[in-house]
Order: sequence, then structure tokens, then C-alpha cells
Amino acid sequence: MEGRYYSLNEYLKTTFGEKVYKLSVDLGLTCPNRDGTLDTRGCIFCLEGSSHFATDGEDIHSRIEKAKKLVEKKTNAQKFIAYFQSYTNTYAPIEYLENIFFETAKREDIVALSIATRPDCFGDEVLSLLAEVNKIKPVWVELGLQTSNEKTAEYIRRCYKNEVFAQAVQNLNAIGIEVITHVIIGLPNETLDDVLSSVDFAVKSGTKGIKLQLLHVLRGTDLCSDYEKGLFDTLSLDEYMEILFECIKRLPEEVVVHRITGDAPKKHLVSPLWSGDKKTVMNTIRREMENRDIRQGSRSIEKV
Repeated sequence: MEGRYYSLNEYLKTTFGEKVYKLSVDLGLTCPNRDGTLDTRGCIFCLEGSSHFATDGEDIHSRIEKAKKLVEKKTNAQKFIAYFQSYTNTYAPIEYLENIFFETAKREDIVALSIATRPDCFGDEVLSLLAEVNKIKPVWVELGLQTSNEKTAEYIRRCYKNEVFAQAVQNLNAIGIEVITHVIIGLPNETLDDVLSSVDFAVKSGTKGIKLQLLHVLRGTDLCSDYEKGLFDTLSLDEYMEILFECIKRLPEEVVVHRITGDAPKKHLVSPLWSGDKKTVMNTIRREMENRDIRQGSRSIEKV
């Protein structure tokens, strides 16, 4: 039983009863870590510009339709999760967010909204809005913790303290919003214990899901400058898998694993280059999971 984990595929199948696909949508927003409120440089690993996997458009409906066309060759799904991915998606005038979120939630083809943002971007108006939207369609909030090591957090220019994250999760859980936490594996000078401590902190804070993400060094970032100076090295695939599996074993049975790695645009990827072949990476991870008897599926699926 220790080898089981609650995969996103299993969660979606159980929750929605059919195949569901995520659509990445760009709202054209910025971030307090870039507009001068906290900093102008962004996080050290963040490439300036909108997400390379998200779509934009004239209005929210055209953006969603554009995203659907981009994935229609990959999936026959008829139901989708609107994933507001680029930058900080609660960092905008409340009137703008109301229009976007309510219009999205009213669509029959959208079963849930997943909103990527920062834990320091939740005023009372935003929390109230999310609570209302959550009455129409499930709302998930994705928060980039990345690490609970405060020294590393300062290095990567996260620009908030751990207690801010914990309070945001508490506030969101109180209004029935599920939180998905991003944790980066392979941050400079972090040990296995650091990564496991980050996972433990996210779980203790009340996260309902987790994304385990490989550190990518992207051309044009400050992280890339440090990498080229030889200040740190990136992980091999074997090293990454060892840490990944330890994280998975650490998770409570009810926490959903939304991601076990990640990919980056190849034209910007500097290291690790092995991560550019996503199909091979995923096949290797799954094969090693089978060898170690790490199986997808909740250990208590009936609870969901």
C-alpha cells in the first residue's frame, strides 16, 4: 500500500466521471514581483513573457476556443479545466476577474477552474469572488511554494515568507477552495531533506494537491547566469527520480499528485537537456515506478 499514490488521472476520472483535459489560458496579467510592487526582476528562474503553453485572445471565450483547437489533435475530451497559468491570476482589478471567472464558470464545457497565483495576492474581495465562483464550478488555486527553505526562497526571489503561504492555504480551505502546491526539485544547493521538508510543509499547511516540478534552467534568466558561472549543477534523470519517489512516498493518501515532472520550451532550455524529450522521460519514470511497485490510484479512493 505504501507504493500507491493518488494520481491526477484517477482523481479526474473519479470526480468528473469522464476524460477531462486542461486548457492553458493567458489572461495577460503581470505579477507584483515584476511590476515594481515587490521587485522588477521576477523569480530567478522565471522567463519574462507569458507562458509558452497558454493562449490569449480578444475575450475569455475566444481564448478558451483557441486553446481547445490547439489540443483537439491530442484528445477527444469534451470536458475541460480552464487553467489560468501565466503570471499572477488574482492580481487584477476585481471587476476584470469577476467577468473572466464567472463567464468561464458558466460554460458547459468547463468542469473546473484552476487559477495559478501567489499567496500574497488574496484580498477579501478576491476570496469572496472565488467563493461565489466555487458555487458554480469547482475552483482550484495553484500556489508556487517552490521551497520551504527560507534561505533558498530568498535566493530565488520568491518575495514572501512561509507563513504567508500557510495563511493563504488556510483562508482558501475555509471557503472550500482546494489548493495545489508547486514544489521544485533540484533548486541550487538544496538537499533531499530540503525537498522533503517542503512537501511536509505544504501538506501540513493543508494543500489538497501537489505538483512536483524539475528545475529547468532557461536562457535569459538570472538562474541561467548563475548556472553558466558554475555556481550549481542540475540533476540527472536518475537523481531526479530518486528524489521524486521519496516525495511520493511521503504524501498522505488523500493528496492528489498533479504533476511528477514538467517540460520547458526547447528553444530556451539550457539544462538539463534530457528533460527536453518528455516522452522518453515519462516512459522512464513510469517504467521505474513499475519496477518499484509504485502504482497510480488512491489508497482510499472511496473517500473522494
